[in-house]
Amino acid sequence: MRSRWSDAEASEFRTRYGKDFGDDLALRTYSSRLIGAEKELVLHGGGNTSVKSTFTNLFGESVPAVYVKASGHDLATLEPGDQPGLDLDVLRRLRNLSRLADDAMAVELRSKLFDARAAAPSIEALLHVFIPAKYIDHTHTDAILALTNQPEGDKHIREALGDKVIVLDYVKPGFSLALAAAAGFERAPESEGMVLLKHGLVTWGESARESYEKTIELVTRAEKYLEGKTTRRLRAESVTDPITARERYSRIAPILRGLLAVRTGDPDWPYDRFILRPLVIDEVRALVDSREGKDLALTPPLTADHLIRTKALPLWIDDPMYDDEDRLREQLARAVEEYGRQYEQYVNRHADRLAPGIGRFDSMPRVILMPGLGAVCAGADVKEAGIARDITAQTLSVKMKAAAMGSYEGLSEDHIFDMEYFSLQHAKIDDKSDLPLRRSVALVTGAAGAIGAGICEELLKAGCHVAVSDLDKERLTSLAVELRKAHGDRVFAIPLDVADRASVEEGFQRVIQGWGGVDLVVANAGVAHVSPLTDLEADAFQKLEKVNIEGTLNVLAEAGRHFGKQGTGGDIVVVSTKNVFAPGATFGAYSATKAAAHQLARIASLELAAIDVRVNMVSPDAVFSHGGRRSGLWAEVGPDRMKARGLDEKGLEEYYRNRNLLKTRVTAVHVARAVLFFATRQTPTTGATIPVDGGLPDATPR
Repeated sequence: MRSRWSDAEASEFRTRYGKDFGDDLALRTYSSRLIGAEKELVLHGGGNTSVKSTFTNLFGESVPAVYVKASGHDLATLEPGDQPGLDLDVLRRLRNLSRLADDAMAVELRSKLFDARAAAPSIEALLHVFIPAKYIDHTHTDAILALTNQPEGDKHIREALGDKVIVLDYVKPGFSLALAAAAGFERAPESEGMVLLKHGLVTWGESARESYEKTIELVTRAEKYLEGKTTRRLRAESVTDPITARERYSRIAPILRGLLAVRTGDPDWPYDRFILRPLVIDEVRALVDSREGKDLALTPPLTADHLIRTKALPLWIDDPMYDDEDRLREQLARAVEEYGRQYEQYVNRHADRLAPGIGRFDSMPRVILMPGLGAVCAGADVKEAGIARDITAQTLSVKMKAAAMGSYEGLSEDHIFDMEYFSLQHAKIDDKSDLPLRRSVALVTGAAGAIGAGICEELLKAGCHVAVSDLDKERLTSLAVELRKAHGDRVFAIPLDVADRASVEEGFQRVIQGWGGVDLVVANAGVAHVSPLTDLEADAFQKLEKVNIEGTLNVLAEAGRHFGKQGTGGDIVVVSTKNVFAPGATFGAYSATKAAAHQLARIASLELAAIDVRVNMVSPDAVFSHGGRRSGLWAEVGPDRMKARGLDEKGLEEYYRNRNLLKTRVTAVHVARAVLFFATRQTPTTGATIPVDGGLPDATPR
């Protein structure tokens, strides 16, 4: 590992942040980001850094302060404001206590913040307080953990790093660790750093650069020692090729996702589902296909910091029956059930140590390892699943390095339990449980039009993961780029032709590859044509029939097959039209084909209810645009309607507004909210239609 320090970049940080936050915090921010940029040092909110400086209070007095990374914040993107300042002198007095309960420590830290609105400081803040150095860096370094997490780990550390490094046995993070670290430093104040066995590395210095580069130096020494001590490698007689692994994942993901779903007891929302992310990189496939892979993988995590993301142990599936889907489902079901039973026994063994108010967590695994495939990682949303995937990749890599020296040894079960059920650890997780569709995946067809775009936006605001699909690749790409700016990895684009059954099947497979399955399908794609029946050409009618009828059938059929395989129910919302109930002259092809699609949806509601799939319709009147997106339907219909009524575009919109009872303009957002009503299962309803038309008596469903 090499130092990435740049005096020019450091100067830029002083210029950018120095005026408002001071040079100390500006440079602290710079070196923290350097650490966060190295996945071999920290991952996803792991590690913590600090600087001792001053704070100017309301009286203009300069008060000694310590600025510590906020709990759960990511070092790679740290801002000065993500490092709350605390009263250093008052907190130093806690060093005189012999013990301090976790909750009491949290209260003390919160009460010593200079800004009561600031995020909670790291649970290891007191370690930074009690060690007197100006800058302190604490990392969960791969190379260090590869040495500490094996028998005689302390011996390996001393051989690798020398006698100027303090070595401490594992102590639970918090007040006890802070005391142990302070005592260790006081015994050897001239030391270069401190290794916390089965936890990580601490370095310090009087400048940001000194502390950062000491981390790099010690990690480099550990890496070189590891290379020199490697005596054997994991071997597999053959390793599954990546194409086969990905194909297997596509077939098993919906089954596995359904089996992992946690029952809620709520008949309207019976399952809390997970988002899945596959991990089929070469190193992981080699491990799961090796003879020693299972024994090595089923060992505790590298550091307690990972427990809240991955649980203590993964689930291993012996000899998966990929060629027999029914038997594989039974095999997976038994394995998940046995994992849950063992997890409950583990909690029961330590239940007397559960803190008041802390309930049991669900018993589902977060990491599933499968020979012939790789790993499947689960989380409440794509971010959490991605974090679990990244940690799994790092964990298995480090375990293999430790095993190459001799053997791997993780934390004891009691230490694992204490950290898994440590409430201050779970405070790190960004809880978005108030978003109703956080754990859901939607596929929206015809997404690039006005109504489709509006539906996608509202679903995303509700926390949903949304696969936007359309036949118009250019408009689809621009929509995806626009949505990703606000919603990131919860959006991806799938070119899809609903009239082509193979394209629909491929679209579902791409969603499965990305997120493990689908829970909501919004069938919105459709085309229009203007012509009186006397002039209507058969090929024009057949084009609408192909998209509006066969396309709807293709989507309904594939959704039904997928929901049956996944086994946790689902929702389908078909975007119908007021023309089903009140057709318009010269609009026969559209009215007839949309009526057929509407009827198919009603039949689907009858056929799919047995597997808890609700099929409903929304029936909008004219929606001309959404933001800068024009309606494709009205691009086709509008000119004829304007000509027939002698109106320009603005006048036509006004005509449609004035013809409904409420005299209101119908928007894509209105349609999207109707979709959300069904998608969030506000009532036990299927086979129903919500008119979104401002009140058109002739178009009332009956």
